[in-house]
Parts: sequence; structure tokens; C-alpha cells
Amino acid sequence: MLELDAVSAGYGGGTVLHALDLTVPAGSVHAVVGHNGAGKTTLVHTVAGLLRPRAGSIRVAGTELAGRPAHRVARAGVALVPQGRRVFASLTVAEHLRLAHRAKAAGPWTPERVLALMPRLAERRGHRGGQLSGGEQQMLALARALLTGPRVLLLDEPTEGLAPVYVRRVRELAGLLAQEGLAVLLVSPSPALAVDCADTVTVLTSGRITARLAGTPLRTDPEPLHTALSLDTAGPTGD
Repeated sequence: MLELDAVSAGYGGGTVLHALDLTVPAGSVHAVVGHNGAGKTTLVHTVAGLLRPRAGSIRVAGTELAGRPAHRVARAGVALVPQGRRVFASLTVAEHLRLAHRAKAAGPWTPERVLALMPRLAERRGHRGGQLSGGEQQMLALARALLTGPRVLLLDEPTEGLAPVYVRRVRELAGLLAQEGLAVLLVSPSPALAVDCADTVTVLTSGRITARLAGTPLRTDPEPLHTALSLDTAGPTGD
């Protein structure tokens, strides 16, 4: 579904991502882990069209998206749940969902369906974004992304600052959405999150892929992932 071939990107005169190759099939979760400054957010911003790649190919279901603006990438079926959630403080949960649903073509996700998937949001549908906890805001950001009808879902550090109950829920939802046929690309500094939910785990070190591991064996023995992360001794290049 999502394919990156030799993708390089950066800011100003500096290169952050160096010739990355990465594939996320439909119906799978691919986690990219790395220390702060490894280039994880740069990666999802490049895929989402917020940052133009300097080289390489980005394809979704065979359609080339490299260099297209963010709104064109979104129309092609890529949705980003950004780091920090970025919900509107003055809008209610219901208003967020109506706006997101109105902006998309017909698809499988409706406000009623996302509220059934995230019942806590249903309980809080009349509350404004600024009244929600961090975990509730994360659920709302995810619901809003689903209502655009994505084929590829990008999760940028989705458990940052969340209580354990919401960390578990994000992990569960990533797996459930993959079962729905989405290609889920999750970036996080947390090896535990990656081990718990990913089919494939890629280690990013200073903008380069330094390891790629199957997720299932890591759930029994995560040591290979910890070893790969411990080899990252280079300074940060950007994130």
C-alpha cells in the first residue's frame, strides 16, 4: 500500500532522511523507532506532503505522491495524526467530527462508527476540545483522521504524554485499524509500543535505517530491538 524508495528529505541546507526504503502493506502496522532527533517526524511529514522530498519515490497503491502538496496527498488516502494532537479548543467533539466528515468523499467511516469505536468520545461529544484530557484529545485526533477515509494512517508519537490507559487504547486501536485493512505507519521513541503492536519494526538512526525486525518474534524476545537502539551513538540530525 505505502512504498518509499530511496527517499531523502531535510530542511534548509541539511539532510535529515538519507535514501530510506520502507514498505507498509495494507492490513499491517509498521513501527519506526529511534531516539529523539532520529528523523521520525520528518519521515511522516514527508509522506504526508508537509515536506517535499529531495529525492526518491513515495507511492500509495501504486500512485506516485512524492512532491505533491499535502491536500493532494490527503485526497489520495493518507491521513496524519500529528504529534501534539492539535484539536480546536473552542469546538465540541461533535463539531470536530462533523467538520471532518463533511470534508471527505463517501467512505466507510462515519461519526457514529468512530464513536462506537471510541466510546469515551461518545460520552464527551458535547465537550469542547479544550475541556478534554490529553488521552481524549488523542482519541479525537484519531477519529478526525479516520473520517477522511484513509488507506494509510500516519501516527506521529501517538502516546506522548498519555496516561497508561490511553497508551493501551492507542496500541489496541492501531491493531484494530490494521485489521480493517489500513496501512498504519507509527513512529515513536518507545520500543515497548512498537513491540506490542507492530508487524514490522524499523530502527531509524540519524536519518538512516539501521535495522528492520519482524514484530512477532520481538514480543517473545525484544532484546534484538534494544540492541539495535543501543547502537545509536550519533548525535541528532533533526526530527
